[in-house]
Amino acid sequence: MANFNKVILMGRLTADPELKQTPSGVSVCSFSLAVNRRFGRSDQGQPSVDFINIVAWRQLADFTANYFRKGRPMLVCGQLQTRSWTDNNGQKRTTTEVVADEIEFVESKNESAANTSASGGAQYTPDAYAPSFNNTSNNSTFETVDDDEGLPF
Repeated sequence: MANFNKVILMGRLTADPELKQTPSGVSVCSFSLAVNRRFGRSDQGQPSVDFINIVAWRQLADFTANYFRKGRPMLVCGQLQTRSWTDNNGQKRTTTEVVADEIEFVESKNESAANTSASGGAQYTPDAYAPSFNNTSNNSTFETVDDDEGLPF
């Protein structure tokens, strides 16, 4: 049986990413992403939000800390990981987080600057919630079929 562990998230940073170095000098960046659920709670009239902890390592950690700030939207692809440790008080702790493999910009630099300056905060609506694209230009590569008699189905 094959195993598969892939997480794809798009949301907004809840705070500036926190960049640290391990004792051996490896960069590690931790942050949290607020991801709206597609369907909110109808009794409260507000969308439900999940806050997902994410960690990025090495060059991806440096990239994230340098180019992303609180409120900016981002796309994260990675793997779900659960780890356990014992804290300073002897309590066993467990956390589940996404270990990022890829982090992408969701909006261009110009869109980000325009949204931030116009409203005092960035505004973004994911393409998945927008109406689908309909190409009506004359240079379409699709041929219009007037009748369906010649179609094999």
